[in-house]
Amino acid sequence: MINSNAESPFWIHDLSPFLWEFPGKFANWGPGGIRWYGISYLLGFIAAYFLFSLYHKYEKSPYDKDQIMNLITFQVIGVLIGGRLGYLFLYQGEKFVSDPLSILRVWEGGMASHGGFVGVFIATLWYAKKSSQSIKPIGDLIVSVVPPGLFFGRIANFINGELWGKTTQVEWGVLFPNAPDFTIGIARHPSQIYAAIAEGLIPFIYIQWRFWKTSIVQKFPGQLAGEFLVLYSISRIFNEVFREPDASLLFGFSRGQFYSIFLLLGGLAVVYWARNSKNFLK
Repeated sequence: MINSNAESPFWIHDLSPFLWEFPGKFANWGPGGIRWYGISYLLGFIAAYFLFSLYHKYEKSPYDKDQIMNLITFQVIGVLIGGRLGYLFLYQGEKFVSDPLSILRVWEGGMASHGGFVGVFIATLWYAKKSSQSIKPIGDLIVSVVPPGLFFGRIANFINGELWGKTTQVEWGVLFPNAPDFTIGIARHPSQIYAAIAEGLIPFIYIQWRFWKTSIVQKFPGQLAGEFLVLYSISRIFNEVFREPDASLLFGFSRGQFYSIFLLLGGLAVVYWARNSKNFLK
């Protein structure tokens, strides 16, 4: 093990994944306590509610408080089910086949953003059909509140000490105790922080600027949703360069890059149809 008294140029990750751990005999029950990863989802949904309320206040959205809660409820279901199924099917297929009940043990970790996007799309389509509305303006609203959740989720990944980056000698490298080469003092990129910025903060700033300062939502409903998918995909593909693949490669790409290529193409298609078709998923 690394000698804690020896000087190291790198910070040793020592953050707990728990905000509060269950005491005594309850420590091994279920999730074992209140985890930061769960808190990140809660913060993401709170941020979404705040933004939706702000849109309604300044007449950027037709939804009142009751409608906002209904819309968020659909998104919560879509994110949780889609994210969990996406992780098991896209990254842990063999585990799911051998242990189907693992889908219920969400405290063990395992949510895929690509699966979450699919879940949100299905939930949004379902909500649009149920409320007899066009999916395009709803999609624009949804993507405008997604980035904070992505940001908080990546911060939680860092706190958990998971999804670390590739080995590095940069001065801000981090020694992650769960990494296989931790004991020999090999530092890794804090790629979770890179992702929080590239996949969460930057898209949030861009989408909010487009939403508030341009007429894109009024002129071309649906285009903002496509732009977000494009921006997220490019950010994810780039950030994967620094991240240690957590599953086998596909055609030379990390799985995050491979799935993001399809998300990128989907985003470009949505932009095209938003600008050229008034009947796309009307």
